[in-house]
Amino acid sequence: MHYINNNSITYCTDEAKYGVSGRVNPVSERYPVRLTNYYAGLIKSPEDAIWKQCMPDARELEDNTQCPDPLDEKTLSPVPGLIHRYPDRVVLLVSNRCAVYCRFCMRKRMVGSGDEPMGEADLCTALTYIAAHPEIHDVILSGGDPLMLDDDSLSVVLTGLRAIPHVSIIRIGTRVPVTLPARITPELCTLLKQFHPLYINTHFNHPAEITVDSTKACTLLADAGIPLGNQTVLLRGVNDTVETMRTLMTGLLALRVRPYYLHQMDLVQGTAHFRTSVRTGLELMRGLRGHVSGLAVPHYVIDLPGGKGKVAILPDDVEIEGNTLYLRTYTGERVTYQEITVPQE
Repeated sequence: MHYINNNSITYCTDEAKYGVSGRVNPVSERYPVRLTNYYAGLIKSPEDAIWKQCMPDARELEDNTQCPDPLDEKTLSPVPGLIHRYPDRVVLLVSNRCAVYCRFCMRKRMVGSGDEPMGEADLCTALTYIAAHPEIHDVILSGGDPLMLDDDSLSVVLTGLRAIPHVSIIRIGTRVPVTLPARITPELCTLLKQFHPLYINTHFNHPAEITVDSTKACTLLADAGIPLGNQTVLLRGVNDTVETMRTLMTGLLALRVRPYYLHQMDLVQGTAHFRTSVRTGLELMRGLRGHVSGLAVPHYVIDLPGGKGKVAILPDDVEIEGNTLYLRTYTGERVTYQEITVPQE
């Protein structure tokens, strides 16, 4: 499999303006930096919402309290590149490349550890596993970013999945409409529409990411009949106010993108400075419910450590005692979740 032609992407290398060089930044030596010129162009000032999402921060190296893989993805991987957490669905990691390396990435441990896409042998092994498990009805393409693959490679993956009778739904998780909207072409949409039912979940975190270009990208996908959802990560100093969240969620609806999840930050090493309290998330949900259309209200979820899965949190269905939360998983298991946040500076 192959990525899109790298010559078609212009990456930001302006060290003086953005400080993206690993040679001068010890943070990026450990956690590499990559951003497109397009996404860099959304930065209006240092420390704004876009800057914080993509620029290295010294606090990334100070956070050694958490686990690199808190969701136990490695343990839940029966074959290379495949995560099987829930009975009826799997995640297929087809790409190790993103257009922009987000500083809060749930797979921060893997960023820069290798840049090759899933190989032909591993893809064959993964498809064989899926075919051998008729309980699997839903396959989510992830990575990295699946849309960094070229059209021919995407066709190979999607054709292989559609050849498995019990795979009824294919989903693609991608931040490309936000960080590299030029990748969304009429040719790509013509390809994708051949594989319906196919869904795309993208990843807008701030209203500043809703631009003429990202709007055009979402329009092309929606016009191809692809239902679009959005997964937002709750980030301290980026989108943790009611006003920002209302503007983002209602703005997404105007793009025909349905807010799907608002994620509490995962307990990933190197990301603690982004983490808010769960109480903050609950207050944001109170600020959305009833104040905006129900279509604009996402599910507020915590992805529990240990691979126990996502739990939706509503203002009245969680027990909180100090920094300890008591939650119930989709199986009914009552789980203790220890909240860890970094004090405000």
